[in-house]
Amino acid sequence: MHFATFILKNLTRRRVRTALTVVGLGVAVGSMIALLGVSHNVERSVESAFDIRRVDLVVMQKGKPLMTDSHITEYLVEQVRKMPEVERVSEGVVSSANAVRSDGKTGDPFLVQGWKPDNFGFEDMTVTAGRRLRPGDRHKVMLGRILAGNLGMVVGDTVAFVGVGDPYEVVGVFDSPVVFEAGGAVVPFAEWQALAYGSEKLVTGFSVRVRKASPDSAAEVAAAKAKIEALRDPERSRLELTALSPDKYVDSVSQLQLIRAVSWLVTAIALAVGVISLLNTMTMSVLERTQEIGILRAVGWPRGRVVRMIMGETLVLAAAAAAAGAVLALAAMRTLTLMPAVNGFIEPDLAPGVVARGFALTVLVGLLGGAYPAYRAARLLPTEAIRHD
Repeated sequence: MHFATFILKNLTRRRVRTALTVVGLGVAVGSMIALLGVSHNVERSVESAFDIRRVDLVVMQKGKPLMTDSHITEYLVEQVRKMPEVERVSEGVVSSANAVRSDGKTGDPFLVQGWKPDNFGFEDMTVTAGRRLRPGDRHKVMLGRILAGNLGMVVGDTVAFVGVGDPYEVVGVFDSPVVFEAGGAVVPFAEWQALAYGSEKLVTGFSVRVRKASPDSAAEVAAAKAKIEALRDPERSRLELTALSPDKYVDSVSQLQLIRAVSWLVTAIALAVGVISLLNTMTMSVLERTQEIGILRAVGWPRGRVVRMIMGETLVLAAAAAAAGAVLALAAMRTLTLMPAVNGFIEPDLAPGVVARGFALTVLVGLLGGAYPAYRAARLLPTEAIRHD
Protein backbone atom coordinates (compact mmCIF):
# COMPACT_ATOMS: atom_id res chain seq x y z
CA MET A 1 0.00 0.00 0.00
CA HIS A 2 1.32 3.42 -0.91
CA PHE A 3 2.40 5.51 2.10
CA ALA A 4 0.05 8.44 1.27
CA THR A 5 -2.88 6.04 0.84
CA PHE A 6 -2.03 4.45 4.18
CA ILE A 7 -2.20 7.89 5.87
CA LEU A 8 -5.60 8.64 4.33
CA LYS A 9 -6.93 5.24 5.33
CA ASN A 10 -5.88 5.89 8.94
CA LEU A 11 -7.87 9.13 8.96
CA THR A 12 -11.00 7.63 7.43
CA ARG A 13 -11.18 4.85 10.01
CA ARG A 14 -12.50 7.41 12.52
CA ARG A 15 -14.60 9.47 10.15
CA VAL A 16 -16.70 11.28 12.75
CA ARG A 17 -13.69 12.31 14.80
CA THR A 18 -11.78 13.34 11.71
CA ALA A 19 -14.75 15.38 10.45
CA LEU A 20 -15.29 17.07 13.81
CA THR A 21 -11.60 17.94 14.05
CA VAL A 22 -11.61 19.45 10.57
CA VAL A 23 -14.80 21.43 11.25
CA GLY A 24 -13.63 22.70 14.64
CA LEU A 25 -10.22 23.71 13.35
CA GLY A 26 -11.81 25.10 10.18
CA VAL A 27 -13.99 27.47 12.22
CA ALA A 28 -10.93 28.71 14.12
CA VAL A 29 -8.96 29.11 10.90
CA GLY A 30 -11.93 30.78 9.18
CA SER A 31 -12.23 33.42 11.91
CA MET A 32 -8.50 34.03 11.66
CA ILE A 33 -8.53 34.41 7.87
CA ALA A 34 -11.68 36.57 7.94
CA LEU A 35 -10.24 39.07 10.41
CA LEU A 36 -6.89 39.15 8.65
CA GLY A 37 -8.83 39.75 5.44
CA VAL A 38 -10.84 42.60 6.95
CA SER A 39 -7.66 44.23 8.28
CA HIS A 40 -5.92 43.83 4.92
CA ASN A 41 -8.89 45.15 2.92
CA VAL A 42 -9.36 48.24 5.11
CA GLU A 43 -5.67 49.10 4.84
CA ARG A 44 -5.70 48.42 1.10
CA SER A 45 -8.73 50.70 0.66
CA VAL A 46 -6.99 53.58 2.42
CA GLU A 47 -3.73 53.04 0.54
CA SER A 48 -5.51 52.73 -2.80
CA ALA A 49 -7.19 56.10 -2.26
CA PHE A 50 -3.75 57.72 -2.22
CA ASP A 51 -2.08 55.53 -4.85
CA ILE A 52 -4.81 56.10 -7.42
CA ARG A 53 -4.58 59.86 -6.89
CA ARG A 54 -0.78 59.92 -7.02
CA VAL A 55 -0.53 61.37 -3.51
CA ASP A 56 3.02 61.66 -2.21
CA LEU A 57 2.36 63.00 1.30
CA VAL A 58 -0.58 62.94 3.69
CA VAL A 59 -0.45 65.86 6.12
CA MET A 60 -2.17 65.71 9.51
CA GLN A 61 -1.82 67.44 12.85
CA LYS A 62 1.09 65.98 14.77
CA GLY A 63 0.21 63.86 17.79
CA LYS A 64 -3.35 63.09 16.67
CA PRO A 65 -3.59 59.33 16.11
CA LEU A 66 -7.33 59.48 15.40
CA MET A 67 -7.86 60.48 11.79
CA THR A 68 -10.82 62.78 12.51
CA ASP A 69 -9.13 64.49 15.50
CA SER A 70 -6.68 66.40 13.33
CA HIS A 71 -7.34 70.18 13.09
CA ILE A 72 -5.13 72.22 10.76
CA THR A 73 -5.52 75.93 9.99
CA GLU A 74 -6.15 76.96 6.40
CA TYR A 75 -3.19 79.34 6.77
CA LEU A 76 -0.84 76.34 6.81
CA VAL A 77 -2.64 74.76 3.86
CA GLU A 78 -2.10 77.92 1.82
CA GLN A 79 1.56 78.09 2.83
CA VAL A 80 2.05 74.56 1.53
CA ARG A 81 0.17 75.38 -1.66
CA LYS A 82 2.61 78.25 -2.33
CA MET A 83 5.71 76.07 -2.03
CA PRO A 84 7.63 75.64 -5.29
CA GLU A 85 8.20 71.99 -4.37
CA VAL A 86 4.46 71.33 -4.30
CA GLU A 87 2.47 70.63 -7.45
CA ARG A 88 -1.00 70.38 -5.95
CA VAL A 89 -2.85 70.28 -2.62
CA SER A 90 -6.29 68.89 -1.77
CA GLU A 91 -7.69 69.61 1.67
CA GLY A 92 -10.81 68.19 3.24
CA VAL A 93 -13.01 68.08 6.30
CA VAL A 94 -13.81 64.52 7.38
CA SER A 95 -16.24 63.40 10.07
CA SER A 96 -18.75 60.66 10.73
CA ALA A 97 -22.50 61.26 10.54
CA ASN A 98 -25.87 59.57 10.64
CA ALA A 99 -28.79 60.23 8.35
CA VAL A 100 -32.48 59.41 8.28
CA ARG A 101 -33.26 56.64 5.80
CA SER A 102 -36.12 56.75 3.32
CA ASP A 103 -38.20 54.63 5.72
CA GLY A 104 -37.84 57.26 8.45
CA LYS A 105 -35.38 55.30 10.61
CA THR A 106 -31.90 56.50 11.49
CA GLY A 107 -29.21 54.68 9.52
CA ASP A 108 -25.78 53.51 10.59
CA PRO A 109 -22.80 55.92 10.82
CA PHE A 110 -20.83 56.70 7.67
CA LEU A 111 -18.07 59.08 6.62
CA VAL A 112 -18.89 62.51 5.23
CA GLN A 113 -16.17 64.44 3.43
CA GLY A 114 -16.24 68.12 2.71
CA TRP A 115 -14.41 68.66 -0.58
CA LYS A 116 -13.70 71.61 -2.83
CA PRO A 117 -14.59 71.12 -6.54
CA ASP A 118 -10.91 70.65 -7.47
CA ASN A 119 -10.27 67.83 -4.97
CA PHE A 120 -8.21 64.85 -6.17
CA GLY A 121 -11.07 62.52 -5.34
CA PHE A 122 -13.28 63.72 -8.17
CA GLU A 123 -10.72 62.60 -10.76
CA ASP A 124 -11.41 58.86 -10.37
CA MET A 125 -15.01 59.15 -9.23
CA THR A 126 -17.65 57.73 -11.59
CA VAL A 127 -20.97 59.57 -11.42
CA THR A 128 -23.64 56.92 -11.98
CA ALA A 129 -26.61 59.26 -11.62
CA GLY A 130 -27.05 63.03 -11.49
CA ARG A 131 -24.00 65.29 -11.43
CA ARG A 132 -20.93 66.33 -9.48
CA LEU A 133 -20.83 69.12 -6.95
CA ARG A 134 -20.30 72.54 -8.52
CA PRO A 135 -18.80 75.77 -7.18
CA GLY A 136 -21.47 77.69 -5.30
CA ASP A 137 -23.58 74.62 -4.43
CA ARG A 138 -25.32 74.90 -1.07
CA HIS A 139 -27.02 72.11 0.83
CA LYS A 140 -26.19 69.65 -1.91
CA VAL A 141 -24.78 66.16 -1.36
CA MET A 142 -23.37 63.35 -3.45
CA LEU A 143 -23.99 59.86 -2.09
CA GLY A 144 -21.70 56.91 -2.65
CA ARG A 145 -23.26 53.93 -4.39
CA ILE A 146 -23.27 51.80 -1.22
CA LEU A 147 -24.62 54.58 0.99
CA ALA A 148 -27.37 55.42 -1.48
CA GLY A 149 -28.48 51.80 -1.34
CA ASN A 150 -28.32 51.72 2.46
CA LEU A 151 -30.42 54.88 2.76
CA GLY A 152 -32.76 53.92 -0.08
CA MET A 153 -32.26 57.27 -1.82
CA VAL A 154 -31.82 58.48 -5.39
CA VAL A 155 -31.07 61.77 -7.10
CA GLY A 156 -33.65 64.37 -6.14
CA ASP A 157 -34.26 63.02 -2.62
CA THR A 158 -33.29 65.00 0.46
CA VAL A 159 -30.95 63.74 3.18
CA ALA A 160 -31.57 64.79 6.78
CA PHE A 161 -28.28 64.49 8.65
CA VAL A 162 -28.77 63.86 12.36
CA GLY A 163 -27.85 67.02 14.29
CA VAL A 164 -27.74 69.18 11.15
CA GLY A 165 -30.51 71.71 10.66
CA ASP A 166 -31.30 71.97 6.96
CA PRO A 167 -31.66 68.87 4.76
CA TYR A 168 -29.34 68.28 1.81
CA GLU A 169 -30.54 67.60 -1.71
CA VAL A 170 -29.02 64.56 -3.42
CA VAL A 171 -27.60 65.86 -6.69
CA GLY A 172 -25.51 62.82 -7.60
CA VAL A 173 -24.75 59.18 -6.87
CA PHE A 174 -21.20 58.04 -7.52
CA ASP A 175 -19.01 54.99 -7.44
CA SER A 176 -15.43 55.03 -6.24
CA PRO A 177 -12.61 52.47 -6.20
CA VAL A 178 -12.24 53.33 -2.51
CA VAL A 179 -14.85 51.38 -0.53
CA PHE A 180 -15.26 53.86 2.33
CA GLU A 181 -15.93 56.64 -0.20
CA ALA A 182 -18.52 54.50 -1.99
CA GLY A 183 -20.06 53.98 1.44
CA GLY A 184 -19.98 57.68 2.36
CA ALA A 185 -21.03 61.11 1.17
CA VAL A 186 -19.40 64.21 -0.27
CA VAL A 187 -20.68 67.71 0.54
CA PRO A 188 -19.46 71.24 -0.22
CA PHE A 189 -16.28 72.03 1.69
CA ALA A 190 -17.29 75.39 3.17
CA GLU A 191 -20.60 74.11 4.57
CA TRP A 192 -19.13 71.04 6.24
CA GLN A 193 -16.24 73.10 7.57
CA ALA A 194 -18.70 75.50 9.20
CA LEU A 195 -20.67 72.63 10.73
CA ALA A 196 -17.54 70.92 12.04
CA TYR A 197 -15.52 73.91 13.26
CA GLY A 198 -17.93 76.84 13.46
CA SER A 199 -16.25 80.09 12.49
CA GLU A 200 -12.73 78.63 12.65
CA LYS A 201 -11.06 78.06 9.30
CA LEU A 202 -9.77 74.53 9.92
CA VAL A 203 -9.38 71.36 7.90
CA THR A 204 -8.97 67.74 8.98
CA GLY A 205 -5.96 67.20 6.79
CA PHE A 206 -4.71 67.48 3.23
CA SER A 207 -2.95 65.49 0.53
CA VAL A 208 0.06 66.73 -1.40
CA ARG A 209 1.45 65.97 -4.82
CA VAL A 210 5.12 66.87 -4.94
CA ARG A 211 6.58 68.46 -8.06
CA LYS A 212 9.18 65.90 -9.12
CA ALA A 213 11.75 65.70 -11.89
CA SER A 214 11.21 61.94 -12.01
CA PRO A 215 8.33 59.79 -10.70
CA ASP A 216 10.60 57.94 -8.24
CA SER A 217 12.45 60.90 -6.79
CA ALA A 218 12.43 60.11 -3.07
CA ALA A 219 14.80 62.97 -2.32
CA GLU A 220 12.33 65.58 -3.62
CA VAL A 221 9.52 64.07 -1.55
CA ALA A 222 11.76 64.03 1.54
CA ALA A 223 12.69 67.69 1.00
CA ALA A 224 9.03 68.72 0.68
CA LYS A 225 8.19 66.69 3.80
CA ALA A 226 10.87 68.46 5.86
CA LYS A 227 9.75 71.87 4.66
CA ILE A 228 6.07 71.16 5.41
CA GLU A 229 6.80 69.88 8.91
CA ALA A 230 8.84 73.02 9.66
CA LEU A 231 5.85 75.31 8.99
CA ARG A 232 4.17 77.18 11.84
CA ASP A 233 1.05 79.33 12.04
CA PRO A 234 1.91 82.62 13.82
CA GLU A 235 -1.43 82.55 15.61
CA ARG A 236 -1.07 78.87 16.62
CA SER A 237 2.65 78.38 17.02
CA ARG A 238 2.20 75.14 18.96
CA LEU A 239 0.31 73.49 16.10
CA GLU A 240 2.73 71.13 14.37
CA LEU A 241 2.29 69.12 11.19
CA THR A 242 3.37 65.64 10.28
CA ALA A 243 3.71 64.69 6.62
CA LEU A 244 3.71 60.96 5.96
CA SER A 245 3.95 58.79 2.89
CA PRO A 246 0.68 56.90 2.29
CA ASP A 247 2.02 53.59 3.61
CA LYS A 248 3.38 55.15 6.81
CA TYR A 249 0.15 57.08 7.25
CA VAL A 250 -1.81 53.82 7.14
CA ASP A 251 0.52 52.36 9.78
CA SER A 252 0.02 55.38 12.04
CA VAL A 253 -3.79 55.67 12.07
CA SER A 254 -5.02 54.37 15.42
CA GLN A 255 -8.27 52.96 14.03
CA LEU A 256 -6.29 50.79 11.64
CA GLN A 257 -3.82 49.85 14.38
CA LEU A 258 -6.75 48.67 16.49
CA ILE A 259 -8.15 46.56 13.66
CA ARG A 260 -4.69 45.09 13.07
CA ALA A 261 -4.20 44.30 16.76
CA VAL A 262 -7.60 42.61 17.07
CA SER A 263 -6.87 40.57 13.95
CA TRP A 264 -3.60 39.25 15.33
CA LEU A 265 -5.14 38.63 18.77
CA VAL A 266 -7.82 36.46 17.19
CA THR A 267 -5.11 34.80 15.10
CA ALA A 268 -3.16 33.92 18.24
CA ILE A 269 -6.29 32.49 19.89
CA ALA A 270 -7.13 30.51 16.74
CA LEU A 271 -3.60 29.10 16.65
CA ALA A 272 -3.83 28.02 20.29
CA VAL A 273 -7.24 26.41 19.76
CA GLY A 274 -5.99 24.66 16.63
CA VAL A 275 -2.87 23.28 18.32
CA ILE A 276 -4.87 21.97 21.29
CA SER A 277 -7.49 20.42 18.99
CA LEU A 278 -4.96 18.60 16.84
CA LEU A 279 -2.88 17.62 19.86
CA ASN A 280 -5.92 16.01 21.46
CA THR A 281 -7.02 14.24 18.28
CA MET A 282 -3.62 12.84 17.37
CA THR A 283 -2.75 11.84 20.95
CA MET A 284 -5.98 9.84 21.16
CA SER A 285 -5.23 8.33 17.76
CA VAL A 286 -1.78 7.19 18.88
CA LEU A 287 -3.15 5.72 22.12
CA GLU A 288 -5.81 3.76 20.24
CA ARG A 289 -3.27 2.42 17.74
CA THR A 290 -0.50 1.52 20.14
CA GLN A 291 -0.55 -2.17 19.20
CA GLU A 292 -0.71 -1.36 15.50
CA ILE A 293 2.28 0.98 15.77
CA GLY A 294 4.15 -1.75 17.71
CA ILE A 295 3.52 -4.21 14.89
CA LEU A 296 4.74 -1.70 12.31
CA ARG A 297 7.90 -1.20 14.35
CA ALA A 298 8.32 -4.97 14.70
CA VAL A 299 8.13 -5.55 10.94
CA GLY A 300 10.86 -3.03 10.31
CA TRP A 301 9.40 0.47 10.30
CA PRO A 302 12.04 2.88 11.61
CA ARG A 303 11.10 5.61 14.05
CA GLY A 304 11.42 8.26 11.33
CA ARG A 305 8.75 6.54 9.24
CA VAL A 306 6.37 6.42 12.21
CA VAL A 307 6.97 10.14 12.79
CA ARG A 308 6.26 10.87 9.12
CA MET A 309 3.04 8.88 9.32
CA ILE A 310 1.70 10.79 12.33
CA MET A 311 2.86 14.16 11.01
CA GLY A 312 1.39 13.33 7.60
CA GLU A 313 -2.00 12.62 9.16
CA THR A 314 -1.80 15.86 11.13
CA LEU A 315 -0.88 17.94 8.09
CA VAL A 316 -3.70 16.41 6.03
CA LEU A 317 -6.12 17.43 8.79
CA ALA A 318 -4.60 20.92 8.87
CA ALA A 319 -4.81 21.28 5.07
CA ALA A 320 -8.45 20.21 5.04
CA ALA A 321 -9.21 22.63 7.87
CA ALA A 322 -7.42 25.44 6.03
CA ALA A 323 -9.51 24.84 2.90
CA ALA A 324 -12.72 24.73 4.94
CA GLY A 325 -11.64 27.84 6.87
CA ALA A 326 -10.99 29.80 3.68
CA VAL A 327 -14.46 28.97 2.39
CA LEU A 328 -16.03 29.94 5.73
CA ALA A 329 -14.02 33.18 5.83
CA LEU A 330 -15.15 34.17 2.32
CA ALA A 331 -18.77 33.38 3.19
CA ALA A 332 -18.48 35.40 6.41
CA MET A 333 -17.05 38.43 4.60
CA ARG A 334 -19.72 38.26 1.92
CA THR A 335 -22.35 38.12 4.67
CA LEU A 336 -20.78 41.07 6.47
CA THR A 337 -20.99 43.23 3.37
CA LEU A 338 -24.75 42.71 3.31
CA MET A 339 -24.97 44.59 6.63
CA PRO A 340 -25.33 48.38 6.25
CA ALA A 341 -23.28 48.97 9.41
CA VAL A 342 -20.08 47.70 7.77
CA ASN A 343 -20.60 47.40 4.01
CA GLY A 344 -19.30 50.93 3.48
CA PHE A 345 -15.99 50.16 5.15
CA ILE A 346 -14.87 46.72 3.98
CA GLU A 347 -14.66 44.82 0.72
CA PRO A 348 -16.02 41.27 0.45
CA ASP A 349 -13.04 39.68 -1.29
CA LEU A 350 -10.14 37.76 0.23
CA ALA A 351 -6.73 38.66 -1.13
CA PRO A 352 -4.64 35.65 -2.24
CA GLY A 353 -1.90 36.79 0.13
CA VAL A 354 -4.27 36.61 3.09
CA VAL A 355 -5.42 33.10 2.16
CA ALA A 356 -1.79 32.01 1.71
CA ARG A 357 -0.95 33.44 5.14
CA GLY A 358 -3.88 31.54 6.63
CA PHE A 359 -2.71 28.29 5.02
CA ALA A 360 0.86 28.86 6.26
CA LEU A 361 -0.32 29.47 9.81
CA THR A 362 -2.52 26.38 9.66
CA VAL A 363 0.45 24.28 8.53
CA LEU A 364 2.30 25.67 11.56
CA VAL A 365 -0.64 24.55 13.71
CA GLY A 366 -0.33 21.08 12.17
CA LEU A 367 3.38 20.90 12.90
CA LEU A 368 2.93 22.02 16.52
CA GLY A 369 -0.14 19.88 17.12
CA GLY A 370 1.42 16.75 15.70
CA ALA A 371 4.92 17.03 17.19
CA TYR A 372 4.20 15.46 20.58
CA PRO A 373 1.97 12.60 19.32
CA ALA A 374 4.58 11.79 16.67
CA TYR A 375 7.35 11.79 19.27
CA ARG A 376 5.27 9.59 21.57
CA ALA A 377 4.54 7.12 18.78
CA ALA A 378 8.19 6.94 17.72
CA ARG A 379 9.31 6.21 21.29
CA LEU A 380 7.09 3.14 21.62
CA LEU A 381 9.07 -0.09 21.95
CA PRO A 382 7.69 -2.83 19.67
CA THR A 383 7.48 -5.50 22.42
CA GLU A 384 5.71 -3.20 24.90
CA ALA A 385 3.41 -1.75 22.25
CA ILE A 386 2.26 -5.20 21.08
CA ARG A 387 1.48 -6.25 24.66
CA HIS A 388 -0.45 -2.98 25.27
CA ASP A 389 -4.13 -3.51 26.08
